[in-house]
Amino acid sequence: MANQPPSDSPLIVGEYKFASRLILGTGKYATFPLMKQCLKAANVDCVTVAVRRVKLGGTKEENLLSFIDEKRFKILPNTAHCFNADEAVRTAHLAREALNTKLVKVEVLSDPRTLLPEPVGTLDACKRLVKDGFTVMVYTSDDPVMARHLADIGVASVMPAGSPIGSGQGVLNANNVRIILEMVREQYKIPVIVDAGVGTASDVTLAMEMGVDGILLNSGVALAQDPLRMAYAMRYGVEAGRLAFLAGRIPKRLYAAASSPTTGVIEPAKKSIAGE
Repeated sequence: MANQPPSDSPLIVGEYKFASRLILGTGKYATFPLMKQCLKAANVDCVTVAVRRVKLGGTKEENLLSFIDEKRFKILPNTAHCFNADEAVRTAHLAREALNTKLVKVEVLSDPRTLLPEPVGTLDACKRLVKDGFTVMVYTSDDPVMARHLADIGVASVMPAGSPIGSGQGVLNANNVRIILEMVREQYKIPVIVDAGVGTASDVTLAMEMGVDGILLNSGVALAQDPLRMAYAMRYGVEAGRLAFLAGRIPKRLYAAASSPTTGVIEPAKKSIAGE
């Protein structure tokens, strides 16, 4: 197709491949039809579903899955609202049976107020689920050491929080994310996906420009004043950031650098001296 950027490699998580590097959540929307519109606008390939917080049965109007085209989108069940490893493992197994997938996003939270990841429980749940044959994507803090421990046990993707869930603060500690990229993606060859805290398109663009492999978000779209427009914005923000990362930005300089060449310039003719 004309006027398209150069092709890019897919986002690879275990055996799964996604053309889009944006993963969108399905919670907090005013209506299911609005959610369906936003998934399409964002052009995502993978959507995440909180197994413990949605109704997967009942009438068509009550069932979230009625509004997700499973032929178009890969469903990523998550263990949101689990506060210990046992709950997370049980929820993951339930999701595998209900949704016929071994892909899971593991969340083990420390408390309802901060929704920060509980490190010991997270590590325990991931060890058990990897052993049980799951393809584990894991929500964690931006601690590089914790990220390395998770990579060591065989998770398919490490997903550091940019900032607290739903806070809209963007990526607060870019340096830690860069260290995680160095320690996890370069050493273990698994993707690093920023999960949580982004609020607008510039947040995701800056994260992608750092070189992260993808973005997972929910509140930034679902709770925007115009979710549909924001879904488009997040889509293009991810795409722009990825293109900028692949292109390679120019070095930052303290002083100006002329954009026009300074050699080979034809000098203007000198004015004639009066009387000559």
